[in-house]
Amino acid sequence: MGDSVDKAKGRLKEIAGKITGHERLEAEGKTDQMKVKIREKAASVRRRAEGIRDSLKRDH
Repeated sequence: MGDSVDKAKGRLKEIAGKITGHERLEAEGKTDQMKVKIREKAASVRRRAEGIRDSLKRDH
């Protein structure tokens, strides 16, 4: 599943939890959204590292 879909699902869980007073569902939604943010950051770091590696290869 794509990150934007997972983020939307997490947001919906959070909202549903708030509306119904279901704290666990709200927490799950927040956790799901945080997982997406971590995956996005990891992918960004990986791309940067690959860019640095590629530029070092070109310099030699």
